[in-house]
Amino acid sequence: MKTAAKHYRFINSNTGYSIYYHSISSDKDIAEIKIELEKVKAQVASQNGILINHVYWEEVKDDAGSK
Repeated sequence: MKTAAKHYRFINSNTGYSIYYHSISSDKDIAEIKIELEKVKAQVASQNGILINHVYWEEVKDDAGSK
């Protein structure tokens, strides 16, 4: 059985635009997920030429089933 993945978006706080999306296996514990997200955050900032403190991430929630 496949494990569900958690999906995250990385946002440029100066513009409010989503600049990257990333998925992580939900098998990992909270500490491992945060470490991976911080690594991705640094890569995203570097690749987009913006300061790391201008990038933040948030989990993408699926609201399709909650009507």
